Amino acid sequence: QIQLTESGGGLVHPGGSLRLSCVPSGKIFDIVAQGWYRQAPGLERELVAEFTRGNKINYASSAKGRFTISRDNSNNALYLQMNSLRLEDTAVYSCYAQSWENGMIFWGEGTRVTVAS
Repeated sequence: QIQLTESGGGLVHPGGSLRLSCVPSGKIFDIVAQGWYRQAPGLERELVAEFTRGNKINYASSAKGRFTISRDNSNNALYLQMNSLRLEDTAVYSCYAQSWENGMIFWGEGTRVTVAS
């Protein structure tokens, strides 16, 4: 089992920045893929950025050039630096981690990001 705890969300003005964190616990060295998704009100959950099983980084087109995903390899903590935030970035951001042992995907409860004037 892998447990994930996100933090760093909040209220920010357009153009501002936030840094989200996702700290895993449990079988943290079983993680083979991890990333960030978000879900805005009334919309489906969508990928923001991730490290794939092959250690490749994927970004959503809306995130490219503004968001940066990174991780601490000592404990697989995951981060998302978000710059130049827009109103449409308002959403609940959740991190996921996939286990190599059985392919299961674990989710955190999410952290809310609100971009408002």
